[in-house]
Amino acid sequence: MSKEMDLHSALKKFFGFNQFKGLQEDVIKSILNKKDTFVIMPTGGGKSLCYQLPALMLEGTAIVVSPLIALMKNQVDAIRGISEDFGIAHVLNSSLNKTEINQVKEDIVSGVTKLLYVAPESLIKEEYVEFLRDQNISFVAIDEAHCISEWGHDFRPEYRNLKDIIKQIDNVPVIGLTATATEKVQEDILKTLGMSKANVFKASFNRPNLFYEVVPKTKDVEKDIIRFINKNRGKSGIIYCLSRKKVEEIAQILQVNGISAVPYHAGLDAKTRVKHQDMFLMEDCDVVVATIAFGMGIDKPDVRFVIHHDIPKSLESYYQETGRAGRDGGEGHCLTFYSYKDIEKLEKFMTNKPVAEQEIGYALLQDVVGYAETSMNRRKYLLHYFGEEFDEINGEGADMDDNTRNPKKKHEAKDDVVMLLSVIRDTNEMYKAKEVINTIVGKENALLKSHKTKEQKLFGAGKDKSPHYWMALIRQILVVNLISKEIEQYGVIKLTDKGKGFIKNPTSFMMTEDHIFDTDDDGTIITNTKSAGGVDENLISMLKELRKKVGKKQGVPPFAVFQDPSLDDMALKYPITLDELSKVHGVGEGKANKYGKEFVKLISDYVEENDIIRPDDLIVKSTGVNSGLKLYIIQNTDRKLPLEDIAKSKGLEMAELIKEMEAIVYSGTKLNISYAIDDLLDEDQQEEIYDYFMESESDGIQEALEEFGGDYEEEELRLIRIKFTSEVAN
Repeated sequence: MSKEMDLHSALKKFFGFNQFKGLQEDVIKSILNKKDTFVIMPTGGGKSLCYQLPALMLEGTAIVVSPLIALMKNQVDAIRGISEDFGIAHVLNSSLNKTEINQVKEDIVSGVTKLLYVAPESLIKEEYVEFLRDQNISFVAIDEAHCISEWGHDFRPEYRNLKDIIKQIDNVPVIGLTATATEKVQEDILKTLGMSKANVFKASFNRPNLFYEVVPKTKDVEKDIIRFINKNRGKSGIIYCLSRKKVEEIAQILQVNGISAVPYHAGLDAKTRVKHQDMFLMEDCDVVVATIAFGMGIDKPDVRFVIHHDIPKSLESYYQETGRAGRDGGEGHCLTFYSYKDIEKLEKFMTNKPVAEQEIGYALLQDVVGYAETSMNRRKYLLHYFGEEFDEINGEGADMDDNTRNPKKKHEAKDDVVMLLSVIRDTNEMYKAKEVINTIVGKENALLKSHKTKEQKLFGAGKDKSPHYWMALIRQILVVNLISKEIEQYGVIKLTDKGKGFIKNPTSFMMTEDHIFDTDDDGTIITNTKSAGGVDENLISMLKELRKKVGKKQGVPPFAVFQDPSLDDMALKYPITLDELSKVHGVGEGKANKYGKEFVKLISDYVEENDIIRPDDLIVKSTGVNSGLKLYIIQNTDRKLPLEDIAKSKGLEMAELIKEMEAIVYSGTKLNISYAIDDLLDEDQQEEIYDYFMESESDGIQEALEEFGGDYEEEELRLIRIKFTSEVAN
């Protein structure tokens, strides 16, 4: 019987499949021929079968190195399900007791075990290395191999010395597998594993059934998520958040609003995690809200949507997480909420890391920003990142993204492209994007100074356009390969031959402007992409008129009656009772009762006159979690407890406490914090700021900071604004 025949009958016998998927067959042949093998295959492409089948066919035990216990457990269960022998697959990790470890060893010695899953930490242990040295090992598979690379999105230092450990065990073939690898990461993996002669197999990264969409993240993000899930009732989905706290919060909000959801993060005990994972797999709940700890190796084929509440740290993470949708080939909607503030937060997390790591992290983040803000075909952008060309006109899945369905206007940018390419050439191709843009808009910094860039004739040649415009153009010429990013000095821009040719012989280049996502102080989005709901501008101007009138009558500035975001929310929800008004952003019962009557009447008349159908899904119930905190803050400021102590006892940063206090006074409840302000500012200073707010058109902190020219800290201004709102408006 030929080997191919063996292969197909083995596939049928062990897994019940009649044929291989994609590159699987070639990869397996390479392993059966005892060759080092490197496999780059997207999530859901059938990676695990590539080492499971040869392990079952070959003599001896295959060692599979994997970073996650949940992933190992899943795979071991699956292999045990296809064999009568329980010992055919085992896990060797810190969760086992002495008896279990002995059982594993016994099964390996007797040749029953075909697949041994180990965590890298376990493989380092001398006792295991010694034991495995005496056994018949068929090969070593390293799953999630990107963990080896510092350029990977999930770097694990313990992966770095796997090569030496494998050598100690036996001179066997090594199989590296990953679902996400840019050229930089691939190079790093092959070098670190000493596999320069490996057979490399790379599958296409295109998932044509996934629809990619990025929307502005506003303060109403929870409502937007609930609205989206309600439109997709009964479908399975995953929501990714960065922090455990946010996971818990969102899961609770969904539950309160009648959506069957469970949280999943590493802070839950193992039993709860397994239970929640199983509930999701067995369809006892529709949605799992999770940190990135969830989903590695979760093989649920019918996940219909993946929502990113927070933007991930790299495009690899994004690709891997969105790749959990639509594995059965059916629809998969990938919805991402984006605000540049989240990027700044991620950059802040990196400040304690070593400089080299910070640089890598920063470079990876910039690629994420590029993806979020680009107005070109998202699939083309994403695939280019993974080193794959995509035809955005005829390619499979070409119209499956928001930018292609709602294209932005294009304009001829041939001359600008020539200018950009010339600047890169004339600065000796040694700058990253930021410095190239600084040169073109004529903004000198230390690096440009040291290279005397200011003296070049192109310095400032494009200052009539914004840095944002030039960044958009860089992204677009990168994707069509007029420039490339250097692999060794990551991020440094070089001209390609095609780019050099373009300078000599320019042709038409149609450019689309990027999306701009800006937020003001309180997280309201100011953007050139209209939000899904769409605010009623006509009603807003009527509400502003009324607010001015009420303010005048009460002798307070208009913003002290209701803030702009509250008016926006009224023009979205059309509240016609005081109870409905109290649920509008930043209103609350106190405010509704004090100022609400005239507003509710105006809206009610407006709705009737214009035959408006009021949205019934916009009132989102809150979880009541915050009401406990609210009460705590009110009681303890009444007791004149220092604000630092209040913040500390609730595990809040000072800025977070101030935000909570703002929410309390904006919704109409009085808060006495004069005692805390007296410790910070004298009477004259307080009066000066108080009078400013009384006479100002706006209560924006940015304007106040500019008005006082640095005399006061932001925190001081915010505290006075709280006192002012509490006394004047409530």
